[in-house]
Amino acid sequence: MQSIVKDYIEKVLDTSVVLEKPKDISLGHFATPVAFSLAKELRKSPMMIADDLVKKFDDNPMFEKIEAVKGFINFKLSNSFLEELSKEALLSGNNFAKETSKNEKILLEYVSANPTGPLHIGHARGAVLGDSLARVGRHLGFDIVTEYYVNDAGAQMDMLGLSVSLAAREFVLKEVVEYPETYYRGDYLVDIAKKIFELHGAEIFHDESRYREMAVFAKDVVLEIITNDLKDAGIEFDNFVSESSLYDAWPDTKAVLLENGSLYTKDEKLYLKSTLHGDDSDRVVVRENGIPTYLAGDIIYHKNKFDRGYDHFINIWGADHHGYIKRVNSAIEFLGNDSKKLEVLLSQMVQLLKGGEPYKMSKRSGNVILMSDIVEEVGADALRFIFLTKKNDTHLEFDLDMLKNKDSSNPIFYINYAYARINQVFKKAEKNFDDVINISYENLNQDALNLVYESLLLPSVLNEAFNKRDMQKITDYLYSLASSIHRFYNEYKIVGTNEEDQYLKVLSLSAQTIRVCLNLLGIKAKEIM
Repeated sequence: MQSIVKDYIEKVLDTSVVLEKPKDISLGHFATPVAFSLAKELRKSPMMIADDLVKKFDDNPMFEKIEAVKGFINFKLSNSFLEELSKEALLSGNNFAKETSKNEKILLEYVSANPTGPLHIGHARGAVLGDSLARVGRHLGFDIVTEYYVNDAGAQMDMLGLSVSLAAREFVLKEVVEYPETYYRGDYLVDIAKKIFELHGAEIFHDESRYREMAVFAKDVVLEIITNDLKDAGIEFDNFVSESSLYDAWPDTKAVLLENGSLYTKDEKLYLKSTLHGDDSDRVVVRENGIPTYLAGDIIYHKNKFDRGYDHFINIWGADHHGYIKRVNSAIEFLGNDSKKLEVLLSQMVQLLKGGEPYKMSKRSGNVILMSDIVEEVGADALRFIFLTKKNDTHLEFDLDMLKNKDSSNPIFYINYAYARINQVFKKAEKNFDDVINISYENLNQDALNLVYESLLLPSVLNEAFNKRDMQKITDYLYSLASSIHRFYNEYKIVGTNEEDQYLKVLSLSAQTIRVCLNLLGIKAKEIM
């Protein structure tokens, strides 16, 4: 709807315009401040320019009224145009707001948590964002592939093997164990240790040369836990890429970097000249012992990504990776690729409360709040929705008890209740959506038309949310639409009135918008509450 109106206005005025939605809908459904941007060029007041521009518009069935108001040009859509768009939307079903292919291939990497323990809620925020971004982007015609980078190399794997040994010795072999300062903890490690004990006996836990073997076994178990936890939240990946599998490509990658003059040796270490691209200091890529660093692995991985021929790359990282962006971008440039094709979204921390108090951590994880615990307590739908109610680069705090409320304080309940209410009205009227699809909007009252207009805004909301990588725009839109539905339901009698079929058509459009919108957030709308 918005794009149709915008294209028409730009064609008439022969210039690009910004299209806004007035706060007071009685002034019009859309407005453009184009007269203000032309004032300096034309040396006239915006009010005079707007008056002149309005005269350029011929009668068009799309609009009921076009008028200049204080320098703005306001456009009020006609009932017939809203009716036409409503019918098209209803006929499209779950494909409402779906767009044709944009011929842009995007590789979207997210979560990529170390396979050393179950996912915590910090990982969950990036997981929900990534999955929802992929769903919305695909609906809008982008070719999106999702990917999980498995960090199964380096010091964390050595730590995992050690941690399994410690858990086994204390909880399986019942030994007195002296713990080092840093190690992984949690009941999941005891479960892994028991499996290894059944396969190999007790000796393996005292043999440091077999720590890596235990780490690989544990990694596979943990990765299965992670993928199952993600599936429980409706999240699956197209690809898994193992870090350890990429290191065979390090000699070739290093050769390219050396050829480009981007590496140098100092104190028996190999450095990347990342300061040439704005980094705070040059970064070590190979240690004194000849072993590549974690950064080297990321360099190989991003070369691998670019070699696969995508048009754009999106990484969702934790906020603690902020300083890492410049060094990765530097390596991309040194490898002869365009770092502007890589977009990094940072996901801030999440703080959970329960009854106003900090949420207690799970024994299974040891020292973090598990994603699986939250899904078990409030459900995947509530988790997904609440994680998208704030932009990912802002801190998020919420109380789990709020998500159990059955009122407007619980946004997912409030939205689902609006959808269920509409289904109940149709049931009471003994009709279905198809029965009202051809009903006219002639003489439809303004409140009903406003609800139609709001429901038809979905395409522009989805595009803005995806382009700005801000799923909060969708959750805010859903809550606002639900509020309008509840208000309309409370103010107007529907079943048994002369306007019954008109009102049912309006509500069927609103219901479809909610259903499609929730589905794109990975949530199934509830027909009965």
